[in-house]
Amino acid sequence: MSDGGHHALPPGQRLANGWPELHYGPVPADRAQRWNFTVTGATQDGQDHELDRAAFDALPRVSVRGDLHCVTRWTVPSNTWTGVSTRYVLDLFPPASGAEFAMVWAEYGYSANLRLSDLASPRTVLATHHDGEPLTREHGWPVRLVVPHLYAYKGAKWVRGIEYLSEPGRGFWEQRGYHATGDAWREERWSYQE
Repeated sequence: MSDGGHHALPPGQRLANGWPELHYGPVPADRAQRWNFTVTGATQDGQDHELDRAAFDALPRVSVRGDLHCVTRWTVPSNTWTGVSTRYVLDLFPPASGAEFAMVWAEYGYSANLRLSDLASPRTVLATHHDGEPLTREHGWPVRLVVPHLYAYKGAKWVRGIEYLSEPGRGFWEQRGYHATGDAWREERWSYQE
């Protein structure tokens, strides 16, 4: 979004200086050879699905342009994220009809809960590249979830899978007081706002 040459920011946000590296815990070791991606939980066919690295890398690619909004009040504007559309994954391995939520799982048991409607957004991507370059390990390589309209704590780094849920869950930061939805434009930062 732009208005007269100025980049529109969600309420309470300011422009970041560069692209800050922020995460909880250590950066995972390079596990590229053992990396896989799973889709589990309330799947339409009742089965768990797994893609190894080669199968994931063979999926169609998309590029989306989107800001990165940190709940700590900084925004990195106008990033180009390239990877696999989450909508494609939802079509490939559909959720059961009663599933309206998901837990995205990452290394070390990190998790982020999302509504399936946010995962199905055409701008949500399982990113492997940022501005044309492969993600660094510090920024989530090999796969990072990017949901541009939500705060970045919803966009888990080092993603390993999606679990479909019929009831809402609470991920890592959501259990620690952050908002279950996390819409940056509605300034949904804290769980007491729910």
